[in-house]
Amino acid sequence: MSSDQKPSRKRLMYLGIGGLTLAALLVANGLAARSRHEHAVSQWTEAAALPIVSVFQPLQNAHGDTLRLPAHLEAWSKAPIHARVSGYLKSWQTDIGSKVEAGQILAVIDSPDLDQQLAQTRAHMVQEQANARLAATTATRWQNLLASHSVSRQEADEKQSNAAAAKANAQAGEADYARLSTLEAYKTIRAPFAGTITARHTDIGQLIKADTDTDTELFDIADTHQLRLYVPVPQNYASVIRPGMQVQLSVPEHPGQTFSASLIGNSTSIDQRSGTLMAQFVAQNPGDALMPGDYAEATLAIPADTHGVSIPASALIFRAQGTQVAVLDSAHHVHLQNIHIGLDLGERLVIDQGLKAADTVIDNPPDALREGDPVKLADAGASHAAKA
Repeated sequence: MSSDQKPSRKRLMYLGIGGLTLAALLVANGLAARSRHEHAVSQWTEAAALPIVSVFQPLQNAHGDTLRLPAHLEAWSKAPIHARVSGYLKSWQTDIGSKVEAGQILAVIDSPDLDQQLAQTRAHMVQEQANARLAATTATRWQNLLASHSVSRQEADEKQSNAAAAKANAQAGEADYARLSTLEAYKTIRAPFAGTITARHTDIGQLIKADTDTDTELFDIADTHQLRLYVPVPQNYASVIRPGMQVQLSVPEHPGQTFSASLIGNSTSIDQRSGTLMAQFVAQNPGDALMPGDYAEATLAIPADTHGVSIPASALIFRAQGTQVAVLDSAHHVHLQNIHIGLDLGERLVIDQGLKAADTVIDNPPDALREGDPVKLADAGASHAAKA
């Protein structure tokens, strides 16, 4: 072997060793990079697995609240006006929307049959009165004859009895005449109280049949100087109804305007069909802005309660264990807490058992949340942070 071939082999050997070393370094670097990547992915996966939640602290209901309920208005007094005598309507003086005073004439009925009955009854009364006077005079005379023993006691007693019977007949005739005279007065239909005519169901010449199954009212009248406000209060809020309380009401035809009403009583029982307590208020109506039959919205004041706390309804969890909320401890672990709802105000709830003002509560808890789960808090200034 020549001297030129030996350096060539050594050079090839050094090149091979260098290549192997470089390859080993490249493999080691790749393995290290892959390990770092896997570790980063593992950390990201673990972090992503933690639910991100927003929290709040309950507020004490120290300033009270309001409750809005549907209600309806009714006239203070209302009555359908029926006829007491039959006949034909002769005239009417008031139409719908007319303001009337108590005793004001609404209509007049023409009843010739009643007129004839009254005349006949009066004649019969006069006849019975005359018979009674004659029987009384005869009885007196026979008593005088009995004193002189000119007649028997039996005959005198008969005359006395005839006088009593004649007097009774005269009184019956007078009572019958008074009855028909009273009916005669009902030919003129009058308003029973001051109010407004809300309906007229008759016209001139219409046949009127009184005291029958087909008898319909002639007029409807309502007293609207003040109105009754009926508010069905759910059973959970029955304790809010207290003597002397005031409520505010609004009606659709006067948007933005409110009226006041005062409590005058309640049904003192819960309707089993609706589960509500019927409360009755009185609302003054000097300008006739409110109308009977109106649907209204009543706003009731909820008194302050330092024993309960207020939370949004979105924090509730409904499961087999009952009504719960998710509370966080200092290590950001979840604890499911049973609670009792004292008042349901729609978007917010008053909790009287199971929750304190110092607790940290999760808003909109995920469905998969379980006891002891770790969670991650959302940014404190996030726009979705819940407010109680």
